[in-house]
Amino acid sequence: MRVIVDLCVVPLGVGVSVSPYIAACQREIEAAGLEHSMHAYGTNIEGGWDEVMAVIKRCHEVVHELGAPRITTTLKLGTRIDREQHMQEKVSSVEALLDAERQGKDLA
Repeated sequence: MRVIVDLCVVPLGVGVSVSPYIAACQREIEAAGLEHSMHAYGTNIEGGWDEVMAVIKRCHEVVHELGAPRITTTLKLGTRIDREQHMQEKVSSVEALLDAERQGKDLA
């Protein structure tokens, strides 16, 4: 089963800046070869269920290895079985609607 997730890993007890921890997690996602897109408050990842869950686990492992005593993670996920859909398709669908609206307003 394919899954698209929105992952937000927050190391606790490491000070104010968490960039080095997030960078380490990003390297794990990249190494896994999964399609992903980092954004300001997390990362979207898509792939097979087992592969995505394995990289989420690996993110926790590497962040702990870097010294974070605690981690809190927010995870949103979606699956669908009627057809295969990729992250970019979801975004493109909304962008197409917005573009059509803009074009309609420009014509008025």
